Amino acid sequence: MTWEHPQRVRGRRFFPVFVALIQMVGVTFAATVAGSHGGFIAGRSLDWFGYVLLAGSAAAMWLARVHVYAALGAVTALTLGYVALGYPWGPFFLAFLFSLVAAVVLGHRAAAWVTAGLAYALFVLVGWRLRDETLLSWHWVVVAAVLVGVLLIAQVMRSNRDRMLEMRRRRVGDERLRMAREVHDVVAHHISLINVQAGVALHLLDDDPEQARTALAAIKTASRDTLRELRATLGVLRGVDEQAPRSPAPSIDRLDELVERFAGAGLQIDVRTTGTPRELPTPVDLAAYRIVQESLTNVHRHAGADSAQVTIGYDVDELVVDITDRGRGGDTADGNGLSGIRERVASLGGTVAIGPRPEGGFTVCAVLPTGGTS
Repeated sequence: MTWEHPQRVRGRRFFPVFVALIQMVGVTFAATVAGSHGGFIAGRSLDWFGYVLLAGSAAAMWLARVHVYAALGAVTALTLGYVALGYPWGPFFLAFLFSLVAAVVLGHRAAAWVTAGLAYALFVLVGWRLRDETLLSWHWVVVAAVLVGVLLIAQVMRSNRDRMLEMRRRRVGDERLRMAREVHDVVAHHISLINVQAGVALHLLDDDPEQARTALAAIKTASRDTLRELRATLGVLRGVDEQAPRSPAPSIDRLDELVERFAGAGLQIDVRTTGTPRELPTPVDLAAYRIVQESLTNVHRHAGADSAQVTIGYDVDELVVDITDRGRGGDTADGNGLSGIRERVASLGGTVAIGPRPEGGFTVCAVLPTGGTS
């Protein structure tokens, strides 16, 4: 089910009423003008049954909401009945044309073309028997041109509709991927810290109870942060803001907090900043924080190193994020976390280099465009 604006839904619901009014008023006006000027007019004057046929053909458009073929058949039959009974000319065909458009837009192109062809043949047959032959030399050519033109326009509308739906599906897919990356980064980082601290606590429980207590406190803090960030992330996914956030959003301005958490787990981090710090676009700021978080989590889990260096470089129109360690390198280049880093950087139009260093260790270096934000 897709959400639609209430005004648009109401507009579609009452559209057949507008078509019915236009058909009835238009035919009445056309018949009056033709009669007063002695022009061509059908052999039967417009009576109550003619108005019923005009209103009924428009009302039958509602059937398209439940069954397109039923709507096409009903509108065509009522419009043909109007012509066959010899009622006056005028805009009596609007409901028929709109039904053809609706059928094509809803994906029933073949049914629309077949219906248009059969209806045209029957219109010509009935008209040939009821109308003056001098009019047929040009009248039916115009009718055919109008039908073909309407069907072609409907096909363009269908193509545009398909393109918009595809763009919408792509946006939904991108948003789901983004949220999946957020959940992965939050869980992987905090669970890694919890795992290490739990190991420390078990190892020191008997020999150094005070240090074990410190490790358990770190576990409590990490688990609380995990729950808070997951709640905020899933709240965005549901589109529900139950309450205002209790803490600032992840940002490279909060790297000190991240460094403290890793320091508590035994990983010493040297943070360096080059250039002049400035406010960054929110997507870039969040991506930079997550890149550092994921990279340090991999260092902590896989590199076997006790230290790492983080460099944040502010250039004129880009942000450089570099995380380097001197561990054993590691086989994390194909992991989900580093794949997520690549996807984040690519989504922002940046570049990233990930891999072992010739002198030993591992590096993640991302360049994120900032659009010259100052």
